[in-house]
Amino acid sequence: MTEGLCVPDFHPPWFDPAPPSAEDCVFPRLINRNAETAPNEIFIRFETGECWNWAETKEKSVATAAALQERGVLQGDIIAAWAPNSPALVRAWFGANYLGATLAPINTSFRGRLVEHALTKTGAKILIIHPDLVSRLDGLSLGGIERIILSGPTGEDVASVLPVPVENFDALIGNSEVVELAHVEPWDSPVIIFTSGTTGPSKAVETSYVQQWTTARVTYGYMTASDRILVNLPMFHVGGISAIVAALACGGSVALFEAFDTRRFWDFVRETGSTTCSGFIGALTSFLHKEPAQLIDADNPLRICMLGPLNEEAVAVAERFDFDYVSGFNMTEVSTPLVTEINETTLQSCGRPRTGIECRIVDANDSPVPVGDVGELIIRTDQPWQFFSSYLGDPEATAKAWRNGWFHTGDLLTCDHDGRYYFVDRKKDAIRRRGENISSIEIEIEVSRHPDVREVAAYGVDVPGGDQEVMICVVPNPGVELDPKTLIEFLIPRMAHFMVPRYLRIEKELPKTPTNKIQKTELRREGVTENSWDREAAGIRLKREKLNAY
Repeated sequence: MTEGLCVPDFHPPWFDPAPPSAEDCVFPRLINRNAETAPNEIFIRFETGECWNWAETKEKSVATAAALQERGVLQGDIIAAWAPNSPALVRAWFGANYLGATLAPINTSFRGRLVEHALTKTGAKILIIHPDLVSRLDGLSLGGIERIILSGPTGEDVASVLPVPVENFDALIGNSEVVELAHVEPWDSPVIIFTSGTTGPSKAVETSYVQQWTTARVTYGYMTASDRILVNLPMFHVGGISAIVAALACGGSVALFEAFDTRRFWDFVRETGSTTCSGFIGALTSFLHKEPAQLIDADNPLRICMLGPLNEEAVAVAERFDFDYVSGFNMTEVSTPLVTEINETTLQSCGRPRTGIECRIVDANDSPVPVGDVGELIIRTDQPWQFFSSYLGDPEATAKAWRNGWFHTGDLLTCDHDGRYYFVDRKKDAIRRRGENISSIEIEIEVSRHPDVREVAAYGVDVPGGDQEVMICVVPNPGVELDPKTLIEFLIPRMAHFMVPRYLRIEKELPKTPTNKIQKTELRREGVTENSWDREAAGIRLKREKLNAY
């Protein structure tokens, strides 16, 4: 086998590598088809218990398209949405797509400059927002936003605190009899997904219908019309979007929840009759594994799920709760290029390249490394439309990612002689925590805003379950005695909850190279030291804010 190159000789049995037709991958056409062939079959069940059949899904989507068109939305426009998984967010997504417009959902945990950056990057004129998030806009630049639509009712007068017109949630309901729907093609963009900003501010990934279809069909293509997928990943995440697309593609159904709740997960599965879910990721699997065993564990409707990483805990969860599993490797920019066999027994494996995908493990000069050595994973495909086309408004980042005709993942992997790939680490200065890629730079910027901080280094420290926690090492200004709790309280309102450091070290100096660069490798190697302050041990536990799913 060629060094650094694993020959693609595998693809999931449910995935047809032939390009799909527009009728098979464009979401409005899929909704129309399912509404015609199975109008009364349930497509989506929301956390509130509200259900839409296929006919209702089409009706509501077209009505929202009419409302958006009345407010000036044209084919090719981008609509920003800042709301949790909910009927309003689904209406906004599909309604925009019926007009040939694109939805840009924003992480509901974002605060401050992260929100400003996202709004500015989209260039959107309309923002659909959950009422409870309006207060976070106070004092921020809204970019090009000219109109705000609330995703649900509110008992407060929020219009008075915003510099643009505000409409209530019924503004998403228009007259479907007068709407002019667009002709949408597979290469058009249904959704823009923000990366987590691993090396700086979030990048806006322009995806296409065919890319989203491919991701869904590779990852969840085992689904049939009789399956229901429990979606507990947010719709601003590729995992949440692709899971819904999987149901669209096969005519199955969705149980849509805001977030993963380990305490009620199995209740949700049984209550909704879900036969699969949007995936068990990292620490979430560990949480389920640690839950006390019960006699009814195997008495559930799950038949097959995605697991990642594929470790002993993940396999144990699958065996205990009696479902099959697959694993793989994916990023927002690509379409699940690596996937395992069903019930793969090689632990830590990300699988093999599926048909049509080439993968290489390379060094800093893009030269292949020997089999078994660690290097960066780079990818290309014989069907380029399966990957993203560009980062919105960022040609420099796009060119850097696509260097030498290959997409550079920024992740370090190895490959064995059987063509199986194994994740090792992130090449980028990023932290991976419970499914979120976190920019160390963004953390450092916010920490540096504290008047008592002279220098800071943010990095990830490994914890059980194949996950990481955020740690910072801080050098205070001369003569200052910095209180860790005070610093954390300063950060909480300024950043997403998952970005707030769990561990904190206070030192007189940071380790540096002769060229004055901070040696984060040394800090990572030291990990959590005896003098490290633990936020959770101090009683400060943070979680995603629960918003009403209107």
